[in-house]
Amino acid sequence: MSAIFCLAICAASALAAIDLSRMGVTAQPGSVARTVLLEELKKRTGLELNGVGISLLLNPDELDINEEGYSLKGSPQGITIAARTERGLLYGVGALLRQVDWAPGKLSIPSPLSIKSSPSSKIRGHQLGYRAAANSWDAWTVAQYDQYIRDLVLFGVNAIENIPFQDERIAPLMKLSRREMNREISRICKKYNIEYWIWLPADFELKEEHKRATFLKRFEEMVAETPQLDGVFVPGGDPGDNPPELVMPFLADLAARTPAKIWLSLQGFRREKEDYAYKWINDNRPKWLGGLVAGPSSPPPGRSRERLPREYGLRLYPDLTHNKICQYQVPNLDQAIALTLGREAINPRPAEFARIHNQFVGTSTGFISYSDGVHDDVNKIVFSALGWNPAQTPRSIMIDYARTYFSSNQAEEIADAILALERNWRGPLIDNGNVEATFLLWDKLAASLPNLNTNWRWQMLQLRAVYDTFVRRRQIHERSLEAKANTILLRKDLSPDKAMDLALTTIGQWPLGGHLRDRIVDLCEQLFQSIGLQTSVTKYQASGTERGAVLDFVDYPLNNRYWLEDQFRQIRDLPTEDAKRTRLTEIATWESPGPGSFYDDIGNEGRAPHTEMDDRDEPMFWWLDQGMSRLRLSSQTTMWPKRLSYEGIDPTATYKVKTGGQGKSLLSIDGQPVTGQKKDDFFEFDVPPEALADGRLELTWEIPKDESHLNWRQRSRLAEVWLIRKN
Repeated sequence: MSAIFCLAICAASALAAIDLSRMGVTAQPGSVARTVLLEELKKRTGLELNGVGISLLLNPDELDINEEGYSLKGSPQGITIAARTERGLLYGVGALLRQVDWAPGKLSIPSPLSIKSSPSSKIRGHQLGYRAAANSWDAWTVAQYDQYIRDLVLFGVNAIENIPFQDERIAPLMKLSRREMNREISRICKKYNIEYWIWLPADFELKEEHKRATFLKRFEEMVAETPQLDGVFVPGGDPGDNPPELVMPFLADLAARTPAKIWLSLQGFRREKEDYAYKWINDNRPKWLGGLVAGPSSPPPGRSRERLPREYGLRLYPDLTHNKICQYQVPNLDQAIALTLGREAINPRPAEFARIHNQFVGTSTGFISYSDGVHDDVNKIVFSALGWNPAQTPRSIMIDYARTYFSSNQAEEIADAILALERNWRGPLIDNGNVEATFLLWDKLAASLPNLNTNWRWQMLQLRAVYDTFVRRRQIHERSLEAKANTILLRKDLSPDKAMDLALTTIGQWPLGGHLRDRIVDLCEQLFQSIGLQTSVTKYQASGTERGAVLDFVDYPLNNRYWLEDQFRQIRDLPTEDAKRTRLTEIATWESPGPGSFYDDIGNEGRAPHTEMDDRDEPMFWWLDQGMSRLRLSSQTTMWPKRLSYEGIDPTATYKVKTGGQGKSLLSIDGQPVTGQKKDDFFEFDVPPEALADGRLELTWEIPKDESHLNWRQRSRLAEVWLIRKN
């Protein structure tokens, strides 16, 4: 009994809480950390905290923490945050905000509380470039930039990277000139005692002396009027395509004009260029060089770390912002999501980016991520938190995220709902029942927390839950309409023209409308008003259709309606009824080539039953005609698979393989190369009889090696494969 009594007493003690609602915050005069804490607590609770009880102590001799670390202690006597620097106090304030239980008029913290913490990574930052290409912050005020940078700092960020020159367009939503906002972002970083970096591509030929001199003069003027500059990142490519023998002296010229460290990425460098850069650095050992940056299309971080002298850093440049055609494409993404959401949709991916961070953190000095808007806010927080402590789990970070921005009482439920959104995008959408369950969960949360309706982070997550559900329901509906239309095209009791008329009427019963679509429209408007998120090119001045303009694609067909309309116009001009009927039969049986035959829509996991993916490649979701392509959907997703495997093949039958795509199709059947004949836009290959003897068949492709001179859009690709039984 005494042991049970002791456990009960200990549990009660652990659950005791300190009431902070009557306390105040004391700190050294002019403390930014004190101002931040008071303002952030007031936003959450409405309380004006006066008096004493919460102490912020700046103590250079604080033990067991580094220059950025903090100590957070709580007891019934009060709260103490101690740090060696003002920056460390801000991180302690962030930790306190993640610990408090809050509601309007209420504020408490568990007791006892004792935390000492220092960051794991030296560099922890994000790119927030004020330019037209961004899908949100080109519409921001200085106050919005200030708040967002503050939010990131409270989760451990110590660097912000701006884009002062690249992309000379003047966005219609800009409140300030780029020159003015560049200065303001630097000033905000100085206010919060964090580093200010710039991304500075040389997107001109460095051998052109006039352009080079003009650029250097412009850079020198910017440095002179910038309150603070700590790092200059020059990408070797994307954009920029200069040889390293011109790049390295150019970096030295930049360094002569600023005390900031210069960093270089080897993006797009072939091996000989990469080797030149490593050798130059090893031979010259420049003191102005901070190190190398590993980002998209860069050498593997491990190789760069091995080749780089130890005195230089290796900074990661992870792409947290894009969903597809990018460094970290969403795995197993359904084509319907890719067609409607583009590259920069609201994309919380906590589990995946936690894995990515921890996979590469050991090789690096830290990171400043690539981002072009607030749509990846969850991903930024995940990287920020793990940059501080890589042992955290995605769920624990999402609980902290929910406690900080939404609700301390329902933080766990909200965290699970965010994790569920990530699973919405995994695998065939029609078969993903998680989507509807997630929608119901977010609907329930929205009903229980109506006070969050004006919170832009909440609006983003709500939009994702609604949009995913709407797309899935549309896909189910529109595919069923296409199946009905194909049945009509095969009807013998209708003339070809009548069959096409009736098929068009049938497949034209779209799109689904109703309350979900209305909610999408409303949420897009709310997000434009609250945070400047540009979900439409025409309505909200998004800089491009792929830049998160999801509202422009809310009605884009998820079946082949556009393609059928165009095909029917051509078929009506054919000279005979038999020719028309033959072509209609080909269309109606496109994915159903007959008994004993098989079809795979390559890259579309839900429609490629014989396809095994390959880690050397991933599906390419093409964005053609600004996303409004009228091509057949199967031709808009391509990839080179590892193999296609078939079982139960009739060894007495005759088969041919038919492939669709672009360029070459270098096919091997059971490991033996075969030669095909090109017919229209397809290749056809006869299957050797000896390959059928065991009733199994394996198809593989060699990726053409002689196309490096071609733009990636013009290179060969594979879209569809048929195994057709001929007899």
